[in-house]
Amino acid sequence: MHCKLLDGDTCACTDYPGRQKQVPDCIKLTPENITEIKWIPTTCAYRRLAEGKGLAWWHPLVSGDPQTVVDVGVSVKGRTFSELDIAPGDWENHAVDWPEWEPPEEL
Repeated sequence: MHCKLLDGDTCACTDYPGRQKQVPDCIKLTPENITEIKWIPTTCAYRRLAEGKGLAWWHPLVSGDPQTVVDVGVSVKGRTFSELDIAPGDWENHAVDWPEWEPPEEL
């Protein structure tokens, strides 16, 4: 499931500047809190940097291509549903186990 503000096809917030007004519990990631948020995927760039791992080869800032995160399977593009489309009592049925998956070191 994804936040109502996430565009599931572009993986971008549709109202980034106003997100905390629309979603008061939207979490702002910081170097101080990133290691405390246990559900952040191991592939998250912020988490990798906080853990001293650096950016992976497939990260768009390294590869130069935003498609590499999709190709290696770490993007949520097309893989989630909006919270608005799932009944609150059904949210747990849409939990996934792939956030801890690590892609290969190379394709």
